[in-house]
Amino acid sequence: MVTSKFRTTEISNPKFEMDGLRFITVKTDNLQGRGDICVFVPKGEHKDLPIVTLLHGVYGSAWIWAFMGAAHITAQRLIDEKVIQPCILAMPSDGLWGDGSAYNQHHDYNFEKWIAEDVPQAVLENIPQASASSKLFISGLSMGGFGALRIGAKYGHQYSGVTGHSSITEIDQMKLFVEEDISNYKQAYRIDEDVFTAVLDNKEHLPPFRFDCGSSDELISYNRQLHKDLTVNNIPHEYEEFEGGHQWEYWQEHLEDTLKFFDRL
Repeated sequence: MVTSKFRTTEISNPKFEMDGLRFITVKTDNLQGRGDICVFVPKGEHKDLPIVTLLHGVYGSAWIWAFMGAAHITAQRLIDEKVIQPCILAMPSDGLWGDGSAYNQHHDYNFEKWIAEDVPQAVLENIPQASASSKLFISGLSMGGFGALRIGAKYGHQYSGVTGHSSITEIDQMKLFVEEDISNYKQAYRIDEDVFTAVLDNKEHLPPFRFDCGSSDELISYNRQLHKDLTVNNIPHEYEEFEGGHQWEYWQEHLEDTLKFFDRL
């Protein structure tokens, strides 16, 4: 019998699931309580499938990438069209602190370890199509882009690819979206506040790295600056701009770019 990392685990009943979506709730010390993960498992018999973690933005939760972003529908369509190989999508909550946790450590909660350690482990323990051989990837939008790019750089030893869409690139940008005082998000070290610092400090072990932003997005100048800083410092990456703003229509469309990028890896 395999010993679980988690004190308690609940997983949805297959009789009531639909469209390949499953739900997992685990209790973890990193959240000092329970956390939710929406998981997409593609049709068919599979094993050792890659696990793509998708991080949501402010105000969202574990359901939003599926029920606002149609992530599972996009993934299954690309699989059916043989554009990408089958993969699992793991879509966790951010820990549900305030308007958004920023996937950081604060107020005695470790939202970073929840994502980097607990989420992959919960999938491995509960989804038979995943295994210790499964490659791990991480992506996100807005605040989730900040989390994915920063955590992906810090944990580069475990991720095979990292992407972000319309990403917050520095912690002070959270004040554009949340009502909580920005002091709640301050960290002891710059590596936990700034994507560029996280990348620079981990450049020797940086996974393949990609990000994009809409040309009318309020975060476009910050994404352009990150691209410039990475270029000046000769850090390999892919950056693209497309038409669009900070909205679900943009993320629905450009999730395809992330899934195709990961599939190439």
